[in-house]
Amino acid sequence: MEGGWLVLAAVLIAAHAQNNRNDGPRFLSRGHSFRTVVGDTLLLPCQVQNLGSLVLLWRRGPAVLTAASLMVTRDERFRLVDGYNLQITDVGPQDAGDYVCQISDRISRDQVHTVEVLVPPSVRASPESRHAAARRGGAAVLECRAAGNPVPTVTWHKLKLPEPTNWPELNDTNTRLGEGPQLQLSRLERHHSGRYACTVDNGVGTPIVTEFQLQVLYPPEITVERSWVHTGEGFRAELLCTVHADPPAEVGWYQNSFPLSASDRITMSARGNNHTLLIGNVQPEDFGNYSCVADNSLGRARQHVEVSGRPGPARFTSPPLARRAAAYLLAFSVDSYPPLDELRLLYRQLAINESFQQPGRWHDVVLPAPRPAPASSSVSLTHRVTHELRGLQPGAVYEAIVQAKNRYGWNEVSDIFQFHTLGNAHSAHADELTPMFACANIHPLAFYVMLTALYITIALA
Repeated sequence: MEGGWLVLAAVLIAAHAQNNRNDGPRFLSRGHSFRTVVGDTLLLPCQVQNLGSLVLLWRRGPAVLTAASLMVTRDERFRLVDGYNLQITDVGPQDAGDYVCQISDRISRDQVHTVEVLVPPSVRASPESRHAAARRGGAAVLECRAAGNPVPTVTWHKLKLPEPTNWPELNDTNTRLGEGPQLQLSRLERHHSGRYACTVDNGVGTPIVTEFQLQVLYPPEITVERSWVHTGEGFRAELLCTVHADPPAEVGWYQNSFPLSASDRITMSARGNNHTLLIGNVQPEDFGNYSCVADNSLGRARQHVEVSGRPGPARFTSPPLARRAAAYLLAFSVDSYPPLDELRLLYRQLAINESFQQPGRWHDVVLPAPRPAPASSSVSLTHRVTHELRGLQPGAVYEAIVQAKNRYGWNEVSDIFQFHTLGNAHSAHADELTPMFACANIHPLAFYVMLTALYITIALA
C-alpha cells in the first residue's frame, strides 16, 4: 500500500513539471524606476523563465537595442550581462527614458524600466567677463543661467572676505541677497562695489560658485579728519583727508589756492584712501587755509582745512553739580602753543520751569591768563584754568561760555556749559543737565544770532 502512494506522488510531480513547461515564458524580474548620475554605470534586469525558442528583445521607443544575444545598437556603451540584463556604462542625459524588455511571441509580453538621469548643475554667466561697471545712481544686472536635473536653485551673496576659500562654509560671513537667475541692483552707490557670487546647486555633485566683480563709478568724495588744525611756530602740523573715488582720483594739496610741492619741511604721502600733508617746523607763513583737492574723469571735489596758531576751543572739566549752594568752582582747559594772553568768561542764570527756559543777564568776567611754564621746562600745550564763581543763587541752573586769546588772536567761543548749584529738593537734578547747547526752547537761528552778537562784543572790547 505504501509503495502505491509513492508511485502516485511521482506521477503528480511529473505532471506538474509538464504543466509548467506548457505555461510558456514568464518574467522573474519586475519593472523599476531607476535614478542614476551622469557618468555612472546602470544595470537593467530582465530575467525570463521558460523562454524556449522565443526571442527576447530590448527596445527603447521604436529602436531595437538587442535581439536575443545579438547587439543591434552600435552604441558600445550597451551590452548584455549574465543572460539578458542590459548594462549601460558612462550614462549621459540622453539615456533617460523607458527601456522595454519584450518577449517576441503573439502576446508581446514586456517589462518596462524607467531611467531618470541626474545631471550635476552647470551655469552660464553674464557678463561672460564676470566684471560689470556702472555709474553711481545707475543699475547693474548679474546673471547665472543654470541647467541640470533636478532643476538647480541659484542663490546670490555679496562677499565680504578677501577670498572665498572653503566655500560654502563661509556663507555666514557673507550677505545673502536672494534667489533666481538674475541679480538686479538699482540706484547704485559706492558701497555696492565689490565681489558678488551666485551658487548653483541641485543636490547632485558639488555646488558651482561663480564670482562677479561690480565696479560702481563715481566722482571723488572727500572727508577731512579735522577742519581746524591747531599748531605753533617751530612745531608740526598734520592734515589728513580721506578720498573715495572710482576711477581712482589724483589728489593734491593747496595753500590759499596755490598748489603745494614737497620740500624739506613739507611732506605729502598716501596710504590707501588716506592722504596726509605734514608741515614740519611751522613758520608764520604756514598759517592759513589749505585745500585737499581730488580729480577723476567724473568730477572734482575739495575740502578745506585751516591751520591756525589761535587757541583751541575751551573744554569744561568741572562736574555739572556744585558742592555749595552759592558758589561754583568752574574748571576748563585750553590748548595753545604760545602762552595765553587773555581769557573771557560769561555766565548767566537760567529760570527753568516745565515749559520754558528764561535766561538772565550775562556776567562778563576777565580772567587772568595762566602763568607760562618756566623756560627750563618742556612746552605745555594744554592750559588748565579754575575760577570760583560766588554770589550764586541756591538751587539754580547756570550756563557759561569761555573764549581765549593768544598772540595769534581769539579762539572760537566754547560750547555752552550748564552747571547747577545746591538748593532745595525741588530743584533740577544733575542728570537733567546737558553740557552742550542745552537751551532746547530757544530757536536755533535766534541762538546763532545771540552768539554772533556776543562774539562781536568780545572782539571789540
